[in-house]
Amino acid sequence: MKTALITGASNGIGKELALIHAANGDQLVLVARSEKKLQDLKLQIEQKWKVPVHVIVKDLSQANASEELYAQTKALNLKIDFLINNAGFGNFGFFSQTEWSKEHQMIDLNITALTALSKFYLQDMLAQKSGRILNVASTAAFQPGPIFAVYCATKAYVLSFSEALANEVQGTGVTVTALCPGATESGFMEAAAMNESALFKGKRLPDSKSVAEFGYKAMMKGKAVVIHGTLNFILANTVRFTPRSLVTRITRLVLDRK
Repeated sequence: MKTALITGASNGIGKELALIHAANGDQLVLVARSEKKLQDLKLQIEQKWKVPVHVIVKDLSQANASEELYAQTKALNLKIDFLINNAGFGNFGFFSQTEWSKEHQMIDLNITALTALSKFYLQDMLAQKSGRILNVASTAAFQPGPIFAVYCATKAYVLSFSEALANEVQGTGVTVTALCPGATESGFMEAAAMNESALFKGKRLPDSKSVAEFGYKAMMKGKAVVIHGTLNFILANTVRFTPRSLVTRITRLVLDRK
């Protein structure tokens, strides 16, 4: 039986990925801050698929949380075959007006925790000559994002970092995939206070399940970078041939609440 560790597993894409792995007979390590949501998900999975589920309640934005998580899985004698770095959040608003404490937390979660967990578990995967890492980035990674500046920058890091790792591990039996969804129907927009943004308001968005299924298939195929949705794919690639100043202005119009 293989084991999948999923961060941000309490809702959205992370929860749907947990259900996919469970349906495929994988043991699960579910990590998030909400113990009740994780315990509810554990009960649902164990009753339906009869696979072992380990719940670890942890805020990965806190100092040393990634090291603690790695030590806990070692103490449980768990060999992680799939690492899914899904935990992350955004913060909407002009950089000069938003709270530094929240942005600091965002950087620690979206970048530092993802990088640390990738290092710890990648080393184990290379030693066992097998394993897959899925890092959830975003189409926000492909351009600067006025009014969403720090979030877009963190996802640009995730994309660049994942592409580099995917190259480093070629031929080792280990793969690294960056999943880049666009705007998705999940709890993300509420958490980021983006409900009134033109990107979300009045739009019918893809659901978390379809994004999770897309990402899972890409991970299993060992693809380095995948963009969910045909229009998102076209727009992300068009950015490469468009002047950066124009891309930034267009992104501002798309994100603005007005």
